[in-house]
Amino acid sequence: MCIGVPGRIVAVGEDCHQLARAEVSGVTVGINITLICEGSPRALVGQWVLVHVGFAMSVIDEQEALATLEALARMYAVSVTA
Repeated sequence: MCIGVPGRIVAVGEDCHQLARAEVSGVTVGINITLICEGSPRALVGQWVLVHVGFAMSVIDEQEALATLEALARMYAVSVTA
């Protein structure tokens, strides 16, 4: 099973081919934004994205991102207590 994790883009490079920085569950990571970048990468700063193996796969809204993070936290809690 593959899983995508929501992250919020906090910094971008000069063009879509440079790695962006995203905060994913409190950790800042480098991500590739070429799959979602349409125009200026600066427009992506502050956007929530679904991150899978270092690639931003799609832009998602904040409500969906927070609901997904909550579901992942619940799954983790169940696995720790099991």
